[in-house]
Amino acid sequence: MKRIKLLLLLSFVIFQIKGAVQDSIFRADGNPVIRHKYTADPAALVHNNKVYLYAGHDECPPPHNHYLLNEWLVFSSDNLVEWTEHPVPLKASDFKWAKGEAWASQVIERNGKFYWYVTVEHNAIQGKSIGVAVADNPLGPYKDARGSALITNDMTTGYTSISWDDIDPTVWIDDDGQAYLFWGNTQCYYARLKDNMIELDSPIMTIDLPNFTEAPWIHKHGEWYYLSYAQYFPEKIGYSMSKSINGPWEYKGILNEIAGNSNTNHQAIIQFKGQWYFIYHNGAIPTQGGSFRRSVCIDRLYYNEDGTMQRLQMTSEGIASNEANE
Repeated sequence: MKRIKLLLLLSFVIFQIKGAVQDSIFRADGNPVIRHKYTADPAALVHNNKVYLYAGHDECPPPHNHYLLNEWLVFSSDNLVEWTEHPVPLKASDFKWAKGEAWASQVIERNGKFYWYVTVEHNAIQGKSIGVAVADNPLGPYKDARGSALITNDMTTGYTSISWDDIDPTVWIDDDGQAYLFWGNTQCYYARLKDNMIELDSPIMTIDLPNFTEAPWIHKHGEWYYLSYAQYFPEKIGYSMSKSINGPWEYKGILNEIAGNSNTNHQAIIQFKGQWYFIYHNGAIPTQGGSFRRSVCIDRLYYNEDGTMQRLQMTSEGIASNEANE
């Protein structure tokens, strides 16, 4: 009897350990890509021929309507059709100086380390703040890289009087190795980062963009830099172009219209296996989806001969397997 009890206990422990690290695999059936959880504010990283998709977890239970995000999720795919969901890599509570709210974020790799820039609510300084976590691989585990916020609301009070202007970080490493942090709401900010990726290396600077709301994202195609961002409310995605990461930026127009029944619109733009993709969220899950229960989608992105981007065609079909493997 004791032996049976011991075996049962051992089996239970093994099950718990496996369950704690177990991945789940699913196939995307058009858009939205992820249907078993609500996901918002997507960011993506291409590393070793695989896409790592990071998103906030919308957990607001219906019929309530407010933002409730406590953690970030990570998914990976080598073809944008078959996906693996990995264990939760980071929570707002992992930043001891924060009191919650796992808002928009982005992961970037440098020198074999992975840096995750996140938006959280500060527990001592009023308003939103930007923190940074670090890991040895894209799946984590991630830990607070500083033990304090990188950007706090009191650092930008000279520009706006709102307490949520320090949100939606995006990072770009330029061809010369210089890293830049962009962020903002109502005002777009940017600053250089030191080589360690966790300290500023310049004063905070501003960029004047037409109708800027939030959600900046930097990418480069050919000789052009692109700064896309959410504008108006409900939000559309517009974009500007420049020959330099420091501007001047020339506004080029709307890239993505209002995304379904979601008031917010948040994008990531990546090149993967020779093709360009636009990753965004909408509120398309039937019955319970919407502005506070959002869902990540992926569609193809195309450029014109002059370098401008064609307006995105949002589809319910999403990425077909033959397209993803071209």
